[in-house]
Amino acid sequence: MAELPSGDPPDPEEGVPAPPSSAPGCARLQAVEPVLLLATLALGLQSPLLTQYLWTRLANGTRSGGGGCVNGSGSGDTPGQQDVESLVAHWNLYINLAGFFVGLFSVTLFGPWSDSVGRRPVLILPALGMALQAAAYLLVMYLKLPVGYLLVGRILSGLSGDYNLILAGCFAYVADVSDKRTRTFRVAVLEACLGLAGMAASIIGGQWRKAEGYLAPFWLVFAASVCAALYAALCLRESVLQRRPGRLFTLRHYMSVYHLYVDPCRGRAWKKLALYSLAFFLLITVHFGTRDILVLYELSSPLCWDSELIGYGLAAQYLTYLTSLAGLWLLQKCVADTWVAEMGLLSNILGLGVIALAATTPLMFTGYGLLFLSMAATPVIRSKLSKLVNETEQGALFAAVACTEGLCSLVATGVFNSLFPASLHFMKGFPFLFGVALLLLPAAVLGWIEIQDSKPEYSHFEDLPSPVQEVVD
Repeated sequence: MAELPSGDPPDPEEGVPAPPSSAPGCARLQAVEPVLLLATLALGLQSPLLTQYLWTRLANGTRSGGGGCVNGSGSGDTPGQQDVESLVAHWNLYINLAGFFVGLFSVTLFGPWSDSVGRRPVLILPALGMALQAAAYLLVMYLKLPVGYLLVGRILSGLSGDYNLILAGCFAYVADVSDKRTRTFRVAVLEACLGLAGMAASIIGGQWRKAEGYLAPFWLVFAASVCAALYAALCLRESVLQRRPGRLFTLRHYMSVYHLYVDPCRGRAWKKLALYSLAFFLLITVHFGTRDILVLYELSSPLCWDSELIGYGLAAQYLTYLTSLAGLWLLQKCVADTWVAEMGLLSNILGLGVIALAATTPLMFTGYGLLFLSMAATPVIRSKLSKLVNETEQGALFAAVACTEGLCSLVATGVFNSLFPASLHFMKGFPFLFGVALLLLPAAVLGWIEIQDSKPEYSHFEDLPSPVQEVVD
């Protein structure tokens, strides 16, 4: 990848280097992190609150206060509570499906387009789409419309690329402005922003919902989405050095994503690209799937958490992004990136195993504690994928990664939200054990690639003549 110069990058609109003060209004910055922070804050507030809102609406007033059990006693599931759990899980499935089917195609359209026109447009558009989604949800709440109208907001957000396009744009931006040596840590910093914003959203959302209901937090979702769009439009410097006009509605964008995986000129890189994508798919599927059902798992017996405890639990979950960043920084000094990812997978396996068996609040938080390194694997895989393609393919690559994340969300929502109600009668924590089994596969894939990559290096050194042999010759 061509590295950016140490000074100010060229202004893509002029084609020549621009001084720092050339941008009117506020100085253009080369920090994409605020966009991701604001968008993640919006998503982190919205997702658990929407689940709780669905629980409240679909329970038809049978549960009181902020507790998580319909009967309020916490003594066990009743048939009525199980019906509510199943309804909420299925509505989560329908709402997510509505957005992901649309977003799967819009992300792969906008991502490669950004390689030509720049990253800023693909950050502005999905942020505005998230604002429209929040506005639609507020209308449902104010007017007490049927919950089916929530699908409208989800589809609007999906058409604009949704949160996955913001992820794709931000990671492509970081790939544009970093070199291969520092990229893994830069990607990890960006992922730590996910945890920082998610942790803040979890604490704010739980406390605020308990104090004032659902409307005020959703207004913050709307405001954060609008602020993300404004920052990308007014304050963010473009990272694509040579912008050129490009048609949006063309099959060429989809073909550029397709050629990432079928171009015969890539040689061995093609296999590694496919294997890393498979490992990423399985890992993110488990992340999304377990996260989808965690709030529902905590609301129901035997835990029966209220919104405040749910907020603390989500904050502990998001804290793993920060602890994983610190662990990655320390471990990179002594082991290869792949083995850092393997340690992260082990942390994930242990944490989910404890959560699956948690019947008390202390044991549940113990499971969260064991997840302290669980997010170290994803930045390693993103970085390794980025290093396998050219600088002009970063948008297409991260569109493919975002497409994979959309597919992960689709599969995770379908599998875990269907598995959860189906397992209520024999073991409520079974979906988490299922996630543990899935994580063994990416651990095997990453280890195999690292071992295969090390063999040519060792054989290369074995073939080199020793100093003694050179002297004799």
